[in-house]
Amino acid sequence: MSILEAYESGEHISNVAHFATMVKLANIDGPINSDEEIVLKRLAFKLDVSEEEVKAVLKYPGNYPLIPPYTLEDRIERLNDLFEIINADHIIDVQERKMIYKYAIGLGFSSEHANREIENYILCFGGGGKGY
Repeated sequence: MSILEAYESGEHISNVAHFATMVKLANIDGPINSDEEIVLKRLAFKLDVSEEEVKAVLKYPGNYPLIPPYTLEDRIERLNDLFEIINADHIIDVQERKMIYKYAIGLGFSSEHANREIENYILCFGGGGKGY
């Protein structure tokens, strides 16, 4: 296996793990609804996650650990993907906010930076009014 192949496979594993994180967030407020399903399908395509991998992740999302990317730009992009899935139903509830905070920390953001990013997202893009 070449270095390029190793990097690409590692990047793909990271993408599948990121997709699983989004599935976990989509499930936090109940079964995945049609709006969340649309976002998940679009992000699976963006991340090059195959149909077989999507099925496996949907069945067992807990089998995939969070793998933070190396660059700040990639971490911010991942965080934005997570915001997109929790705001698919236009409501960010308390459970979703707590979970996205945990994932922001897992992606390598400091507590202060994570809170600031979450607040900025809510201010810029809304998120309904349930409990946050």
